[in-house]
Amino acid sequence: MLVIPLVAVAIITGAANLGDSPAAGKIGLSTFAFFMLTSAAAVALAIGLGELFKPGVGIDLSSMHSMFSNEYADKGDVPGFFATVLGMIPTNIFQSLNNANILQILVFCLFLGIALSKVDRNKSAPLMSALSGLVDAFVWMINVVMRIAPIGVFGLMAEAVGTFGFDVLTMVMKLFIVYVIAILIFGFGFYPLLIKLFSNVPVRRFLSAMKRPQVVALSTASCMATLPVTMDTVEKELNVNNSTASFVLPLGATINMSGNAIYYGLVAVFFAQVFNVDLSFAAYAAIIFTATIGAIGQAGVPGPSFLVVAVLLAAGIPIEGLPLLFALDRIFDMIRTALNITGDAACAVIVDGLNPHTDENNSQVVKNNI
Repeated sequence: MLVIPLVAVAIITGAANLGDSPAAGKIGLSTFAFFMLTSAAAVALAIGLGELFKPGVGIDLSSMHSMFSNEYADKGDVPGFFATVLGMIPTNIFQSLNNANILQILVFCLFLGIALSKVDRNKSAPLMSALSGLVDAFVWMINVVMRIAPIGVFGLMAEAVGTFGFDVLTMVMKLFIVYVIAILIFGFGFYPLLIKLFSNVPVRRFLSAMKRPQVVALSTASCMATLPVTMDTVEKELNVNNSTASFVLPLGATINMSGNAIYYGLVAVFFAQVFNVDLSFAAYAAIIFTATIGAIGQAGVPGPSFLVVAVLLAAGIPIEGLPLLFALDRIFDMIRTALNITGDAACAVIVDGLNPHTDENNSQVVKNNI
């Protein structure tokens, strides 16, 4: 209910505020480069740990055949490059809003936000003020919704365990442990290292500040629901400029999915080991490429399972065993969401530090616009 309007308004305001800055282009390029490179690194880490710990070796296939399914065999089509680019451009923005096509909405709102920054400030100021008020209203609404989210989490977990049973949980427990190790390495090793190398924010301060958004992400399993908390933390506790946070964080909540990238890469290695598929260098390259692009394109796909299919098919790995993962899918989702929002915050801190696009005068302009 709230994801689409929140993303639309936040992206418009962030792009409009950045448009006044001479460093806007650098910030955009830096943000996209960060998302692409960290997603690729996440997949590579997942593959490495999968080959090291071999979570799929030793699983008895005879006890799993009742759970096999080809239901998702036609869900893994990945469009070509030009088809993807053209598919991001809406022909009718209201139809895109109605269909919740988040990538088309993202492109249009970025375009509109930049346009607002080029319009005479006296004309755009009332609209910017209204959009700022809408953001505050959506934040209040999300806080209300989050109060009942734990009840929904309880129901989803109970339904999954009741449907698949504890036997399935034991089969994929080794995969889950390796997955948690990968998340911890990336969240508490890789991102802090980037913070230390490319920003002036102390690592301890960053990790301490991220505790609150991470808890919210774990409970909601939604980057969008966590977005207001993440923005508040990044701006007030990590001192990231509002225009940078308003651009990077909503964009990151839409396309930055390093936690998902780890999941895709590790699941691919897991099922390759379960079905005794020898992966070639080309297969590894296909996993990294498809998982990276898939993680960035996650926003337009309902649920992570379909993108897992795309990754498996790209590497020639059987997909019949995919239902094995459904029992733990909610837990996987909660954990990867916490890593995703940590990556968003790390990107905002690093991009803001590398692109000192605001001074006191420009900050005052942004405040006046809002």
